[in-house]
Amino acid sequence: MADVAARMGSYPESDVTFLLKDLSGISIEKGTRERESLIQGGTHYSEMLPAEYKPTEEYMKLFYASLEEGKRKVAEAVGAVAEQIVQTRGLNTVLCSLARAGTPIGVLIKRYIERKYEIALPHYSISIIRDRGIDENALRYILRHHPGYKVAFIDGWTGKGAITNELTRAVRTFNEANGTELSAELAVLADPGYCSSLFGTREDFLIPSACLNSTVSGLVSRTVLNGKWIGKEDFHGAKYYADLREEDVSNLYVDTIAAEFPAAEKQAAETAARFLKKREEPDWRGLAAIKSIQNDFGIDNTNFIKPGVGETTRVLLRRVPWKILIQPGSRQRLKHIMLLAEERGVPIEEYTDMSYSCCGLIRPVGRGK
Repeated sequence: MADVAARMGSYPESDVTFLLKDLSGISIEKGTRERESLIQGGTHYSEMLPAEYKPTEEYMKLFYASLEEGKRKVAEAVGAVAEQIVQTRGLNTVLCSLARAGTPIGVLIKRYIERKYEIALPHYSISIIRDRGIDENALRYILRHHPGYKVAFIDGWTGKGAITNELTRAVRTFNEANGTELSAELAVLADPGYCSSLFGTREDFLIPSACLNSTVSGLVSRTVLNGKWIGKEDFHGAKYYADLREEDVSNLYVDTIAAEFPAAEKQAAETAARFLKKREEPDWRGLAAIKSIQNDFGIDNTNFIKPGVGETTRVLLRRVPWKILIQPGSRQRLKHIMLLAEERGVPIEEYTDMSYSCCGLIRPVGRGK
């Protein structure tokens, strides 16, 4: 039984505990094209890791500019989500972020609540993997160490809602098997896919942490579930990239956003009160856009369609993109997307029939331009 939380990541221990098995000594990375071929050939993405993108100086300038430009907006969204968690769950709550896009958001929500309510909620970051479920050993660890607490699941943003659906299925299965009553509601900063009922905004805006990989997420890799290294009693795995310490901006990122909390608090409270008064249930309208894109571009597999700023960024960093769709007039707001696409020689097309700012399309192996 997994009952020891190993020290991992570059955040202070007071910010987050990663419930992950450390695979740092194992070579598991694959080059982008090799990994793409394996995934499209049937290997599950969680069985290997992408090679970490080392951003250029120009790209980092864009990250810093986007952080400076968006820090207040992110702080207000963090505060709105934090207030809703407190009002709906109370203060006997464990914050459970989904590694790794959810990790910096969980750190920020924890800090916001600690500043305003003077209580340090426990915060863990655990693994959930599309089509393979949540790390049940990690959930059992949390429930053993915090009996009587509620659990609030946290992620960065929604795309098509694949992780929302995965969480719903996984929590239902866990509750049935363990006699628990965990809520599968997923709190996110941005919900452009209209897949969540607890969010800070539904605007598809750039959350600066989406620009980078491990260097904004505590130097922790994506999570791994591969039977070669993960036993039945283990937590899901991940690597700690100590060699990227010089490039790490994880703490700079959360410190910069957290410094905006005093100025953001009033707006955050008003937004949360408005959302709580009139709960906006998910209507999944993003799926209509996915269907339009499938039809217009002849794409059979929806896994090849990655909508929203966050997911489009990931496609450019980790996969082999075919093309990027953007809303007309949004180029100025999507400078990092433009730069990544240019670096990789990926064409950009304007497309209006979607609720997202942009969308990444993955190239099916063997398909031409």
